[in-house]
Amino acid sequence: MTYPFGAVVGMDDMRLALLLNAVSPAVGGVLVRGEKGTAKSTTVRALAAVLPPVAVVAGCRFACDPVAPDPGCPDGPHSADDRALTRPARLVELPVGASEDRVVGSLDLERALTEGVKAFEPGLLAAAHRGVLYVDEVNLLHDHLVDLLLDAAAMGTAYVEREGVSVRHAARFLLVGTMNPEEGELRPQLLDRFGLTVEVAAPRDADLRAEVVRRRFAYDADPAGFAQAWADEEAALARRIADARARLPRVVLSDEALRQVTAVCAAFDVDGLRADLVTARAAIAHAAWSGRDEVTEDDVRVAARLALPHRRRRNPFDAPGLDEDTLDQALEDSRPDDPEPPTDGPDDDGGGAPPPEAPPSAPKADQPSAPKADERDSGQAPERAAVAPGEPFRARRLEVPGIGAGAAGRRSKSRSERGRVVGSQRPAGTVTRLHLTDTVRAAAPHQVARGRTGPGLRIRREDLRQSLLEGREGNLVLFVVDASGSMGSRSRMTAVKGAVLSLLLDAYQRRDKVGLVTFRGTGAELALPPTWSVEAAAARLTELPTGGRTPLAAGLLRAHETLRVERVRDPQRRPLLVVVTDGRATGARGGDHLGRAHAAAGLLAAEGTAAVVVDCESGPVRLGLAGTLGAVLGAETLRLEELAADALVATVRGAREAA
Repeated sequence: MTYPFGAVVGMDDMRLALLLNAVSPAVGGVLVRGEKGTAKSTTVRALAAVLPPVAVVAGCRFACDPVAPDPGCPDGPHSADDRALTRPARLVELPVGASEDRVVGSLDLERALTEGVKAFEPGLLAAAHRGVLYVDEVNLLHDHLVDLLLDAAAMGTAYVEREGVSVRHAARFLLVGTMNPEEGELRPQLLDRFGLTVEVAAPRDADLRAEVVRRRFAYDADPAGFAQAWADEEAALARRIADARARLPRVVLSDEALRQVTAVCAAFDVDGLRADLVTARAAIAHAAWSGRDEVTEDDVRVAARLALPHRRRRNPFDAPGLDEDTLDQALEDSRPDDPEPPTDGPDDDGGGAPPPEAPPSAPKADQPSAPKADERDSGQAPERAAVAPGEPFRARRLEVPGIGAGAAGRRSKSRSERGRVVGSQRPAGTVTRLHLTDTVRAAAPHQVARGRTGPGLRIRREDLRQSLLEGREGNLVLFVVDASGSMGSRSRMTAVKGAVLSLLLDAYQRRDKVGLVTFRGTGAELALPPTWSVEAAAARLTELPTGGRTPLAAGLLRAHETLRVERVRDPQRRPLLVVVTDGRATGARGGDHLGRAHAAAGLLAAEGTAAVVVDCESGPVRLGLAGTLGAVLGAETLRLEELAADALVATVRGAREAA
């Protein structure tokens, strides 16, 4: 028994965004972002129950409308004589681990080649046609699958192509994705393609929270009785959705309302024109939902609040948001009847003048004094407050050697379902990627024995060859950052944090998991357990204080333990260790601190952990300790300045010119 949609407490923006898409699926779907335990999934699953029922052709696996069947339906052609039936709208859930064939459907290539039969098994897109397709944890779904979903939602059609054999079918559905931002964001390119987005959070009002608990207890005690108590409201909601759908084609978007839409989108400096289209469609849907035949300023305001926040992000670490004052000003400026404000000069009293600047010699109140040279050298500098990272740059790609088999990404080479063909093999099961040339080569020597007398080939099961594809995988990038006093001045730590932030941005774009180990003072800390949330790692990095001794061995041992646990949790995801340090090791008096650090590095090397050492040593006299650590780890050692992709290009260009 599904929890009633009308019984959800609060979540007004989320419910409205879902209802607008129910009225007009052309809006482009809804992305719901929020912390765990905020009834995201409960609300989405409840939506299907209030959608109007759909009439379908009996026996059609693609839910064709009897009045206007899809002329290209794989189960067609359908005629007016086909029996029709009415059923509830479906809610189809797509699991995070679904394969591409499970999503779009699959062709039986073996039967197509050996029997000449085009056998197609529909996927989840076909099941969701004229219903709701729900993807929980959409941010954890492979990027190419998100692309497939969004393409199908935008075009209303799904395509399956395998070696020249293709099938298409209608796939019009309401796409809803939910996600917890703490587990990682969607790439901006994918985020932009969701029509609307909403942020949800648990209510902070004690009375509202009590009502949530009260209703949930009542539902758990008697689901059928609770649903019956809300049946009238659910029926009224379903009728209102049906009425709004019928009204939708009659709603007028006037030139004045359209100008308001475009003015608002321009004011928020969004990229492209998708925002204008989505905002206009959402405004039309809101007018129909409100029972109006013409779009008003209120419709535009509501649509902008739902369609623009996720399109304002200027970089991946910016949280979505919408400034209400900017929205109000844009709407006000777009009104044709409002006169231009006077453009008088500044007041006579000079109130518009900026405040006088402080004398150049005045010291800044928050400027800390630089540590003394002996403090830096000994690694015993006092703890300093956190410094902000420097400006990020485009980092060079660091990758794990060899061929992996992890989740799809953009860092290291791997065997995958997408990529370039590098060979073939006998299929272990169903052929999903036929290597046509090698199949023909395998079948050719047997044609005489098989009695072939005319053109064409006789192909049997044992001739089929599956393509081996080489693509890219995402990795676990574990940063081990030296935050001790030996890392030098405030400006040097700013540069170090800027470099790590650049590598985090690179990890975000390459779909990696990230973790952060820091060490200073008397030990090491797992500042951020491996996670999808690069934003969380960036925040921890920014807040990281520095100073104290350099327990390098403790940092490497903590990294070793972290990777051991992650190998159990996610054995196919290969790790990449990025150690950011000057290579020094200090601690309490006595003891071979550097020797212990190298012993810890030897443990990581013995397990074959791929690593990169970023050498942060500075000054006229350099000891080369980071390079020695890199040699023990079996790692590549890069200077801090060599992390930038531009530096790599310049090095290669210089080597070519010298040759």
